[in-house]
Amino acid sequence: MLELSDVSKSFGEGEGRRPVIESLSFAVPSGEYIALTGESGIGKSTVLNLIAGLELPDSGRILLDGRDLALLDDRARTLLRRRQMGFVFQAFHLLPHLTLAGNVALPLALNRISGESAEQRVHALLEAVGLADRAASFPRELSGGEMQRIAVARALVHRPALVLADEPTGNLDPDSAGHVLALLREQIKRDGATAILVTHSQIAAATADRTLVLTSRGLASR
Repeated sequence: MLELSDVSKSFGEGEGRRPVIESLSFAVPSGEYIALTGESGIGKSTVLNLIAGLELPDSGRILLDGRDLALLDDRARTLLRRRQMGFVFQAFHLLPHLTLAGNVALPLALNRISGESAEQRVHALLEAVGLADRAASFPRELSGGEMQRIAVARALVHRPALVLADEPTGNLDPDSAGHVLALLREQIKRDGATAILVTHSQIAAATADRTLVLTSRGLASR
């Protein structure tokens, strides 16, 4: 369960201090996949950064399975992200010097999961994204859609409890975007993960179980 309770966040100093998120509250039960939409600059990515513990709220609480992220130190938040969260970004962020299998295996290596179990997980995810025959290829050899499919596999290989996706189809053509969105939903539901998709696309949002709209007045539900 993810729960945000009366969360506020501002940036800047003194008179230039600007509120971005004010008194935001919502909950996402385990296993639910939600879309967070809203106008550009409204604070969607800030919400994602707060949930990931990359930013801390000025006030309010963010609880992941009952743990208040603000009460954890930097190392504890880093370990929490590494073990329990998976991230899919618009810009892919694949490591160019690693093969596709190496990129997918990275979260397992960071969590010190190795051996046959790790190899099986990597192969299973490469199969799921339709790129098992390209395991020894490098990111530069892929199309944008293929790179994002590898990014999805990497985000899910360590079976995270929470998946955070920030505009994951923003750089893709409609066909590739549709494939990636279907794949993301299928794999999230298979693993029973909680997931938040930040997007400006209503088409992308329609793949989620529920849509929350962030506005200057707060949060609305669709």
